[in-house]
Amino acid sequence: MKRIILSIAATSLLIVSCKNSQISKQESPQKSVVKSNITDQQLMDKVQKDALKYFWDYAEPNSMLGRERYHEDNIYPDNDKHVITTGGSGFGLATILVGVERGFISRKDAVKRLTTAMDFLAKADRHKGAWSHWINGETGKTVPFGKKDNGGDLVETAFLTTGIIQVREYFKNGNAEEKALAKKCDELWKGIQWNWYTKGGEKVLYWYWSPEYQWEMNFPLEGYNECLITYILAASSPTYSIDAETYEKGWTRNGTYLSDREKYGLPMYVKHNGAEEYGGPLFWAQYSYIGLDPTNLSDKLIKNYFDLNKNQVLIDYKYCVENPKQWKGYGPNYWGLTAGYSRNKDGSVGYDAHFPQNDHGVITSTAALSSFPYTPKESMDFLRFIYSKPEFIGSAGPYDATSIHYNNWTTPRYLAIDQGTISPMIENYRTGFLWKLFMNAPEIQKGLKKLSFKSEKYNIK
Repeated sequence: MKRIILSIAATSLLIVSCKNSQISKQESPQKSVVKSNITDQQLMDKVQKDALKYFWDYAEPNSMLGRERYHEDNIYPDNDKHVITTGGSGFGLATILVGVERGFISRKDAVKRLTTAMDFLAKADRHKGAWSHWINGETGKTVPFGKKDNGGDLVETAFLTTGIIQVREYFKNGNAEEKALAKKCDELWKGIQWNWYTKGGEKVLYWYWSPEYQWEMNFPLEGYNECLITYILAASSPTYSIDAETYEKGWTRNGTYLSDREKYGLPMYVKHNGAEEYGGPLFWAQYSYIGLDPTNLSDKLIKNYFDLNKNQVLIDYKYCVENPKQWKGYGPNYWGLTAGYSRNKDGSVGYDAHFPQNDHGVITSTAALSSFPYTPKESMDFLRFIYSKPEFIGSAGPYDATSIHYNNWTTPRYLAIDQGTISPMIENYRTGFLWKLFMNAPEIQKGLKKLSFKSEKYNIK
């Protein structure tokens, strides 16, 4: 299997090689379909609990972190069942916290599981403090994501770190075991050398560094895409921080990433890298915002990050309703384009970064479900519809990829980075739980102020 991800620096595509205590007994897909009279709150509970299974029932058994992928058919073409994903595991940490908060799992069991995970991360390969994209869950050794991508992955590390900080904040005032867990999280966070990834002091962060290939990947992090949280964390670090100039010159490209374009009458606000007409895959409105609360959040250039994200999601939604390629099934109840599993032309399973300019008739469940904060009605309509389709539901909730156009095609497979954002973003819509944990962390408050972010909600001025 090849894994394809949208290049966030250009329009081209980058191709790279691609059980413990149970929440409940594995349900058959048929039993997972809900009755039509279920309330919205019950249905959100249902999908959150189902998504938790990915990181609880189906976690990699040694590290207790999230597998890169979980296949119900137990077919792993790349023999990677033991490979864990750094970013997806960060989303999994947040998912587990939601599970505790909602009573799906016990606090005591979660502390035990999370302590094992933090101990594993402390011993795993690190590259100037950063973890690699993939890690062998049995050994802790780096698993190359590509030939030269065999070192530190700063963006995946940022997604993981968001979860680590949320775990720390949640347990830091608890009992002895919980405080010990929080201390482990704190040490991991403080060991990441964010400023190393400026390649000797350049005013931009770089995605990759390898002990073997050094900076040969040469991938500067420039907006706009899913990487904003990397700059927030780098500026917030109490040990290896970057300055505001690095954010302004690197991420905002000296302010040149702003856009005055609109689609469907909705302002874009920023230039989406390689996807300026409609915006990029919807994970761009989700990954950085598992912890970063966009509600009335502003900086020197963006008046309201919530509006920026909401408009991206609504543009994607309106595109699917307009359905210019006439895919069967697309409409108000069945929409959402983002990266995930896909259907190749020959009918086999592939991977693609779906967005309006790269639309192949495949809907990815996480796209609408993880957009609940921005489009609650449209996301709920999708949630109700998808749970009415038994062929699209598995043991850990909606399958990653589906297509009504291709005779209700799906694959009984899940990806951590997709399944992992569902419960956290729904919870942020419902209660703001994870946003509060992250935004109230002392270092994050200081880092946001350093970068001239403002949020009355969190007294950031």
